[in-house]
Amino acid sequence: MSGHSKWSTIKRKKGAADAKRGKIFTKLIKEITVAARLGGGNPDANPRLRAAILEAKAENMPKENIERAIKKGVGEIDGGSYEEITYEGFGPGGVAIMVDAMTDNKNRTAAEVRHIFTKHGGNLGNPGSVARLFSKKGTIVYEKGTIEEDKLMEIALEAGAEDMTEDGNNLVITTDPKSFYSVKEAIERRNDIPKYIVAELSMIPQNTVRVTGKEAEQVLKLLDMLEESDDVQKVYSNVDIPDEEIERIKGTT
Repeated sequence: MSGHSKWSTIKRKKGAADAKRGKIFTKLIKEITVAARLGGGNPDANPRLRAAILEAKAENMPKENIERAIKKGVGEIDGGSYEEITYEGFGPGGVAIMVDAMTDNKNRTAAEVRHIFTKHGGNLGNPGSVARLFSKKGTIVYEKGTIEEDKLMEIALEAGAEDMTEDGNNLVITTDPKSFYSVKEAIERRNDIPKYIVAELSMIPQNTVRVTGKEAEQVLKLLDMLEESDDVQKVYSNVDIPDEEIERIKGTT
């Protein structure tokens, strides 16, 4: 999707979260568990865990669920042992797709991801076939018109952000991965700054591939089905679909 449509889609999905609360909780619990396992159970010393807890709280996850996931991660109680895996592939029109998954059964997850790709006109690639087309960045997105742009840029750059750019109707702050959490927290400490649309570590495409018509419909379906998978945490692509195409597709589904 174009940048504007991408961020709008994220905002719309967050607004519809109540209908998929259980699935969202499952994904967040996995992230908290793995973050605690890799970096320890103290969120003050573990930025990834701190971010996962904040996201869980934003989704109104009960405190006991969060604490249980942390205890599983550090081994205080028994629980599933999740492994992080990234799948790389191509969708219709040569669109590059990266899929971050967490699973306790690699064979099950690989079979499901492969099936989704194949069913919707794509195919899995070899490791490294797609990753070279993306760069890992932190992104913090605001809707234009909701914030004083000069003030936001000043705060972000002083905290260590790389840049702030316009993307459709949005302002996108970009950071390197190591600076993401410190920039995000510096902005959040300001009472005069509204809530962002989304803040996350993302794989940003170096170039985009524009698709329309039937290929656009197939790509959107492929991405949606991947995101619906219980084992999939994040899906990234370099697709660029014009806004009017997305509206057309939405009108026919």
